[in-house]
Amino acid sequence: MADLDVVVVGAGFAGLYAVKTLRDAGLRVRAFEAGSGVGGTWFWNCYPGARCDVESKDYSYSFSPELQQEWTWSERYPAQPEVLRYLNHVADRFELWPDIQLSTTVTAATWNAEDSEWRVTTDDGQLRTAQFVISAVGCLSAYNVPSLPGLREFGGQWYHTARWPKGGVDFTGQRVAVIGTGSTGIQVAPEIAATAARLYVFQRTAHFAVPNRNAPVDPAADAALKAGYAEYRAQARESILGVPLTGTGQSALAVPSDEREALYMERWKAGGGMPFLAGTYIDLLVSREANDTVAEFIRDRIRETVADPAVAELLCPRAYPVGAKRLAQSDDYYSMFNRPNVTLVDVRATPISSVSASGLTTEDGTFYGLDAIVFATGFDAISGALDRIDITGADGVTLRAKWAAGPHAYLGVAAAGFPNLFIVTGPGSPSVFSNMVLSIEQHVEWIRDAITFVRARGAASIEALAPAEEEWVAHTQEVAYSTLFPLADSWYVGANIPGKARVFSSYVGGVGPYRAKCDEVVANGYAGFTLASDSDEISVSGRLR
Repeated sequence: MADLDVVVVGAGFAGLYAVKTLRDAGLRVRAFEAGSGVGGTWFWNCYPGARCDVESKDYSYSFSPELQQEWTWSERYPAQPEVLRYLNHVADRFELWPDIQLSTTVTAATWNAEDSEWRVTTDDGQLRTAQFVISAVGCLSAYNVPSLPGLREFGGQWYHTARWPKGGVDFTGQRVAVIGTGSTGIQVAPEIAATAARLYVFQRTAHFAVPNRNAPVDPAADAALKAGYAEYRAQARESILGVPLTGTGQSALAVPSDEREALYMERWKAGGGMPFLAGTYIDLLVSREANDTVAEFIRDRIRETVADPAVAELLCPRAYPVGAKRLAQSDDYYSMFNRPNVTLVDVRATPISSVSASGLTTEDGTFYGLDAIVFATGFDAISGALDRIDITGADGVTLRAKWAAGPHAYLGVAAAGFPNLFIVTGPGSPSVFSNMVLSIEQHVEWIRDAITFVRARGAASIEALAPAEEEWVAHTQEVAYSTLFPLADSWYVGANIPGKARVFSSYVGGVGPYRAKCDEVVANGYAGFTLASDSDEISVSGRLR
């Protein structure tokens, strides 16, 4: 008999809730977390300027009405320290600590078909057995450092934003390079520019950013929200993004240009990321012509902000539609380039060729003397963290090998060939195209119910069927390619990782429709799954045969 019912890998938003809800269901559960504290993404990403781009009223658990009422956020968009305090409060309030082991990395998990259990090993030499394993490793946790010739020879310090020193870094008087201008680079660069003697921002691809307009939470608005939180959350669960939003219901091309510009300016002044798009016109993410109207609006704001016309044009994205890469938020990124100590370097025109002891050189021969390098180069997203664990399923096939042609999973929660392995916000789920906390709750609750179903039936295992997985993957790709999202070389398709197979990684059909599909699968006896007993008597799609 396995010594645990469930092993959970990770203790961020997903892992904490998994421990809570599985323990409440009477299961023996243990979470293993690589960090020395809980929080996952919000533990590791403590770089200056780190801030959530989903409003705090949405980026929080909904499972406990009491928790919702007692916790008060200080800002519209919470900074990393506040999100981490919130998650520690959750661990304290629900007494989750006894079932979490920190500073422990899961290195391997192997399915033992004879005993219908997983054998899980950790970096401290433990071997634990469990009937089920739940991956709560997160979509953005396997950080990516580019392979730059000579980096080991660099005499200064280099940092990745996803492994920032807990004590912080003082850049006062230093010459600093920030490599990467996605959402993280856009957050961290202005903070470094405020103290560094010289900041070089190395940009390969210009990025769209909209204002954040962060502000303290208004007490009256907070009280009104808490009074109607149940209804608000219900609306969120049926929405597209996991956040209640109201747009015009019109095409951007069906209204006069002055009316369209006025609405864009209204949303620009209000601030916010995806609400800037979803809160306007219905075709901005499906029609390139419609998208061009908002793209040019943002480019005009960049030109208005940046004093040097040549720098402004370099900062104007042109290679992809707005929203096809993650839409960044910042109130001061573009204006930062008006500072005399900030230089923009176009590494698409002149790529970095090498790093030396005292700096780096681009292919045109220009040398940049540096004291520090900051990599804001993102992650091997969606599948990367699982790829770094040796997971071996039925018939000795590894998950890494299965996903060599691209990460595939049925509903984003289970992979054919890997019995009793569940993935929270995995490939093919709404994941990063949604309010992650809401999606995490839905996944964890669905997984809990599936485990309860299996155990109630006296079955030993549940496994996704390959045809169901293939059908779901085809559907996710069909939905994705009906939008503009695949038109960018983004981490959504794995384009930021050399050699990674290009597969659109998430379901963009909406949180509400996805939830309905998951409920339909359950209502049909877990259609697309097969159950097996210890005696190999098989139950297909929840019905014995």
